[in-house]
Amino acid sequence: MEERVATQDPKLVLAHKLFLLRSSDVEDIEKASLKDEVMTIIKSDNMAGLYQSCSQELGWELDQTLLDSINSSNANELKTLDDKIADAEENLGESEVREALLAKALFYIRIGDKENSLEQLKVTEAKTVAVGQKMDLVFHTLRLGFFHLDFNLISRNIDKAKSLFADGGDWERKNRLKVYEGLYCLATRNFKQAATLFLDSISTFTTYELFSYDIFIFYSVLTSIISLDRVALRQKVVDAPEILSIIGKINHLSDFLNALYECRYQTMFVAFAGLTEQIRLDRYLLPHFRFYMREVRSVAYTQFLESYKSVTMEAMAKAFGVSVNFLDLELSRFIAAGSLNCKIDKVAGVLETNRPDAKNALYQSTIKQGDLLLNRIQKLSRVIDL
Repeated sequence: MEERVATQDPKLVLAHKLFLLRSSDVEDIEKASLKDEVMTIIKSDNMAGLYQSCSQELGWELDQTLLDSINSSNANELKTLDDKIADAEENLGESEVREALLAKALFYIRIGDKENSLEQLKVTEAKTVAVGQKMDLVFHTLRLGFFHLDFNLISRNIDKAKSLFADGGDWERKNRLKVYEGLYCLATRNFKQAATLFLDSISTFTTYELFSYDIFIFYSVLTSIISLDRVALRQKVVDAPEILSIIGKINHLSDFLNALYECRYQTMFVAFAGLTEQIRLDRYLLPHFRFYMREVRSVAYTQFLESYKSVTMEAMAKAFGVSVNFLDLELSRFIAAGSLNCKIDKVAGVLETNRPDAKNALYQSTIKQGDLLLNRIQKLSRVIDL
């Protein structure tokens, strides 16, 4: 069995630092400190490729002497690893050969050589028999995918892991895979599936190599708010003891969740404004920042209007702590997009809801499907008569 990582994978820590270095929301003085931290990692892990790419992309001065030293050190270490592989193949058993091959794969991962890492992991897998050890290789590949945000690589290996579990596998690794898949869903804007996978893993979370438990709860709450109905939100999130034990440590998150559930919309919007900085500084959430903001507002507006057949714009604006003009413009966009079932009476200053009748919609759908079935039967009868 491979060694378990008790803290976040160092390469994912590095990926976050690189993300902050590229972010326009980070102050220059903080970027100077981040540059020193990244350079320390580059030197300690001999990451020649990353050093060159950072020099080109971020305008760092390239120290050719340092680069030559890193390349020389990597060449010597690679030769040592190759010698160990050759010795294991000649004098030792299959297990020792596999361990030597894995050491070479981990070397490529450490220095940031993606292509050689993937190739060497495949070579190691060919010498691997146990399902658990094969799964550990998949987890290495998935973390490599998250470092580079290579979603095709991540998707393929999640499918591969699921097929491996069809042949066996322990529950601990299966639960870890749920969190990996949940993070993939989060990063690809499938928030509903991400919420389902995260909530299923709350009581069994051990995937500290991806992120801390606090961040896991942060992701779980954010995805659940725009994915679950009120009943499910209370059962699985608002009253969940695992979430209650952590949520107070995350600034604004408790106010955001509870204010929405308790219909205190002005407090919710203030709390959400406080959360935006943390969302914008998250490499998985930032690409979906505007989308998430729209979804949160849509959930809040829909929940508010659910209680009324009609309500004045002034009353709604007061509830949300915004101006009538802002609310008018905001709701117009959501109505036009089909996100809200209501209409605005601008003259009277009233919102009138026109929620669709679920029973009537089901009746119409049944009639339509029945007509299609009758048409097919008639066509079939004509063919049979011929």
